[in-house]
Amino acid sequence: MAKPKQADKPANMTDRAQASIESALRTLDAEGSGIDALAVALRDGLGASFAAAIDLIHAAQGRVVVTGMGKSGHVGHKIASTFASTGTPALFVHPAEASHGDLGMITKNDVILALSWSGETAELKNLTDFSRRYHIGLIAMTASAESTLAKAADVVLTLPQASEACPHNLAPTTSALMQLALGDALAIAMLESRGFTAIDFGMLHPGGKLGALLKTVRDMMHSGEQVPLARLGTAMSEAILEMSAKGFGCIGITDANARLVGIITDGDLRRNMRNNLLDARVDDVMTRNPKTVRPDQLISETLDILNSLKVTALFAVEAGKPVGVIHVHDLLRAGAA
Repeated sequence: MAKPKQADKPANMTDRAQASIESALRTLDAEGSGIDALAVALRDGLGASFAAAIDLIHAAQGRVVVTGMGKSGHVGHKIASTFASTGTPALFVHPAEASHGDLGMITKNDVILALSWSGETAELKNLTDFSRRYHIGLIAMTASAESTLAKAADVVLTLPQASEACPHNLAPTTSALMQLALGDALAIAMLESRGFTAIDFGMLHPGGKLGALLKTVRDMMHSGEQVPLARLGTAMSEAILEMSAKGFGCIGITDANARLVGIITDGDLRRNMRNNLLDARVDDVMTRNPKTVRPDQLISETLDILNSLKVTALFAVEAGKPVGVIHVHDLLRAGAA
């Protein structure tokens, strides 16, 4: 990675503030170098071990049990969470607690992912011994291929050596980021190999804005008698009454086969305002071939369509027939917009 340029110092910036920015840039440079080294290693010998780790996880009928002490443990918590949220059941087991009964959380169908930069973390011994005794798959993530942990493991993910961002080369910074990145790579490789979709992701993330965006139109649309519709040939006086009664600011126009062929919006009414508007037919006012969505379309995609078209409502259509209507207010209420 190229060395970052020294940050320009604004006229009103103190020396201390400038020094803080330069420190941050050195940290990012050091950590970026670690990620670069990891990518190089994956294109070389680490790649075969990575593929073997994925095969071992695939073969396991249980969960991925992630473990590690100290900063490796904190990283392990996040890796286990990422696995679980992307379709690979996982949990974190603290190695010290494992020696006091939590080994019972681990089954013969599981696979263990043990993190230790040195590979000599004493607290991992009882857990690794347990894995060997009961023939539980063990993946080691360590920077030392000759370490105790590596020698015990079925698969060794050997991280390349890298300097910590800490000026004393002591505080786990670059090393922790590399562990986290490789854990993310394992989780995403599993996601892709299993064909885990955005719909699947939404099933595991029902809360908050993310959960709302991963719902489908069917989850939020208005259907049945709530959908404002009129047939071709309907008088505008009747269409406007239906449009006002349903309150979506639009009405769908269908043909004799109940297929959606047009839409009339508040904007269409303003553009066609004239003395005899109420006597006109919907055929003369409607916008033909309106943009629609599918009932199984993600809310995130629907929001993009609403924004790009600068409209407030869309009809959901199946086999050409309107089955629902969704309004931007529905997305606001659900927290998706």
